[in-house]
Amino acid sequence: MAEGHAPGTVGEVFRVFLRFGATSFGGPIAHLAIFHRELVAGRRWLSEEEYAQVVAYCQFLPGPTSSQVGLLIGWQRAGLRGALAAWLGFTAPASIALAAAALLLGTVDTSGAWLIGMKAAVLAIVAQAVVAMVRSLCPDAQRATIAAGAVILCLVSPAAWTQVTVLILAGLTGALLPAPADVSAGTGGVRTPGAWLSACCLGLLGLLVGGIVAMQWLAPGPFAALVGASAKAGGLVFGGGHVVLPLLRDPLVQGGLLSDSQFLAAYGAAQAVPGPLFAVAAWLGALVLGWGGALSAVIAIFAPGMLLALGCLRFFHLALASTWTRRVMLGLNAGVVGVLGAALWSPIGSEAVHAPIGAPLALIAFIALASWRASPWAVVLGCCLATELAAHLT
Repeated sequence: MAEGHAPGTVGEVFRVFLRFGATSFGGPIAHLAIFHRELVAGRRWLSEEEYAQVVAYCQFLPGPTSSQVGLLIGWQRAGLRGALAAWLGFTAPASIALAAAALLLGTVDTSGAWLIGMKAAVLAIVAQAVVAMVRSLCPDAQRATIAAGAVILCLVSPAAWTQVTVLILAGLTGALLPAPADVSAGTGGVRTPGAWLSACCLGLLGLLVGGIVAMQWLAPGPFAALVGASAKAGGLVFGGGHVVLPLLRDPLVQGGLLSDSQFLAAYGAAQAVPGPLFAVAAWLGALVLGWGGALSAVIAIFAPGMLLALGCLRFFHLALASTWTRRVMLGLNAGVVGVLGAALWSPIGSEAVHAPIGAPLALIAFIALASWRASPWAVVLGCCLATELAAHLT
């Protein structure tokens, strides 16, 4: 635990992340911005440097980035049970809502004007986080230049793999530049698992992969196909929920478990609920095997990334002991700011300002967040209501 950060309780972690899971719209970039606002700038569970280190670390791992960051924040705050509480609280609302909607409704309307308001609110939330992170993580010309370069590269090549490449280049650039004065500030106090827990996490990951392979070979069927597709997608994807959908579509649709229209409905439903986009597995699993399928698919899609994030954190922390690695991390932190900055325009900004009301509404939302200290969930709700009202008046 970082010096100066008092340990928390499992109940506290669960309540905070349950609220995030029920109110955090907009995908992984917006989630990272909300975590920063609420847990770094607000509750001060982590310092700016610690948070940037956790985000940079999770950007390098396959799996659901915002869920991995949430898991590690829970770990920092209340140990292993805190990590599980953070994941459960953040994942449960969307998973339950999507599974229930799949079984009861079959579809979710995502064509309403409220979606324009949600995008405007997300733009404001991310903009506020980027401004705060620029001030703390890019305080000199060197790191500001790295962040600007990251923005340019991400905008020129918006592919999912670009983010990982940009962060590698940012880290290498940081290592080559003269060390800033704060390069010897230590490892930031990021709490890491012991060798036994790390080995258990990586061992469980190996058993999970081996078990799924064995099940698909020895007992093929809908359950094996569903769990196998979910685990493969969750363990291999970089770039968040939007990227995981194509990896799920081929085995489930071409395998005959779902129709293409059912799968497209799942994509639309995932956009309409808060929380992690990986929770789309609940919708797909519910259509294939009911509530049991929803639970199995959710566990299978999240487990690889969660086990990898906690299991490898110890090695990441040990690497920070060297001065050279510290310089790499300073470059990485600036790269993270650049990646978030690029997301302000693509995809968040370009979608938010598509409608005439989008840009002015985003500006109002930003002022509400930055000057009036409004809560993100209240800003999202207000923006959605405003666009629905405007649609009915025109």
